[in-house]
Amino acid sequence: MYTEEKTLNNQAMAIVADTASASNLAVVEASGIMKPTLKRGSTGSAVKELQQLLFHWGYYYGAIDGIFGPYVESAVKGYQHRVFLTEDGIVGSLTWQALYSGAPVNMPILMNGSSGNAVKTVQNVLKLNGYYFGFVDGYFGTLTKVAVIQFQTNQGLTADGIVGPRTWHALSKLPH
Repeated sequence: MYTEEKTLNNQAMAIVADTASASNLAVVEASGIMKPTLKRGSTGSAVKELQQLLFHWGYYYGAIDGIFGPYVESAVKGYQHRVFLTEDGIVGSLTWQALYSGAPVNMPILMNGSSGNAVKTVQNVLKLNGYYFGFVDGYFGTLTKVAVIQFQTNQGLTADGIVGPRTWHALSKLPH
């Protein structure tokens, strides 16, 4: 459980993200947090907040100085990679949500019969970590389902073969 007090518009607001919860984003979304889009060259308190969040998740160890330079950009890209976001180094709405929740956001629920790039992502991560031995073809068939069930079992998740928020979160912790 990660709890931090933040001040927004002269009003204290508790931000709580339970990184084991399926509803990680509910707090962020319900709180109405509006954050600016940040990129290299940005400065100010929002960048300090970004640096603190990146430090919390283990992606940034530099000065908390409010300057979005190349080191911060690299940290953002690393975090975006971990949570399956586009690795552009730009901190927009989805990256802010992922930083507050510590988990992937806006990911589809995948199951037997699903197809597309999200399935390729799951297959790649599972293959890299010794769970999946088929082709990375973007089709969620029997081999993918068996790999997902084995992974879920090993992670102590409900082993239903469906890739939902908890499974995405667990996948994001694996090397990929």
